[in-house]
Amino acid sequence: MEVTLTLTQEWDKTFPQSENVDHSKATFHNRYGITLAADLYVPKGAFGKLPAIAICGPFGAVKEQASGLYAQTMAERGFLTIAFDPSFTGESGGAPRYMASPDINTEDFQAAVDFLSLRDDVDPEKIGVIGICGWGGLALNAAALDTRIKVAIASTMYDMSRVNANGYFDAEASEEARYAKRKTLNAQRITDYKNGEYALGGGVADPLPEDAPSFVKDYYDYYKTPRGYHPRSLNSNGGWNITGCMSFLNQPILAYTDEIRSAVLVIHGEKAHSCYFSKDAFAKLTGDNKELLIIPDAVHTDLYDQTDVIPFDKLVDFFQKNLK
Repeated sequence: MEVTLTLTQEWDKTFPQSENVDHSKATFHNRYGITLAADLYVPKGAFGKLPAIAICGPFGAVKEQASGLYAQTMAERGFLTIAFDPSFTGESGGAPRYMASPDINTEDFQAAVDFLSLRDDVDPEKIGVIGICGWGGLALNAAALDTRIKVAIASTMYDMSRVNANGYFDAEASEEARYAKRKTLNAQRITDYKNGEYALGGGVADPLPEDAPSFVKDYYDYYKTPRGYHPRSLNSNGGWNITGCMSFLNQPILAYTDEIRSAVLVIHGEKAHSCYFSKDAFAKLTGDNKELLIIPDAVHTDLYDQTDVIPFDKLVDFFQKNLK
């Protein structure tokens, strides 16, 4: 059921390799027949069945960036982890390239749970997920659907349905604005079909406009500098297809998060432009095993790679408390 992928074997991450973790490549498939590429991180000297975490994000990033940093750090803390590229991106399969899907990308998380559940070194009753940025919302969507996910953590999350349908800060939350978007996207479909290829929307702006909002400058500082640039990263380069996120316009991903029974931790920076996504998503959650943690003074991208800001001790405590 899997296609053989050609995976980079040398260390090509945006963060240094840990001496306390064994790293290897892995592949697994989702139920749409797409083979996904992952980096597997296992604590050195580990034995027995370990708690496991599947990690993905940010939206438009690859596993060599923030998700890999989270995965390696959590492996240093005793978890078996995988950071994976979602369908259609990075080293994972799927064609055409640079597409996103509320359904398929939620399935990517579930496929990661399939893969982890069948490993001899994983306790299938102790599996969690971490989603970063747009994958935070998809992690919550997966947790609402997949009862095997015992803990879900959304870090600096975006609700990709909301931002596509309503624009940033809900500034385009009207039928007229959405109709205009639909007309533009459907016109692009005709252009793409005529040209026989999908036009890219462009990644993070480069050069950076002088009047760019502060959060766009933050994205530039991560994706377009040695801090976080990666040659396979969509945001570092040409971006998603213009029509790549079209289906998010009318497919809300957080409709049933109030029915999540497993534990959820939502983390966001106090000064992040995107903080409203986390606050509003958390307000829908129910049960005493749900927590919202706001990090003082942090912006959106601080939770990508700033290890003095990302609350890894809290992540470990939350997983240990709820993976029982």
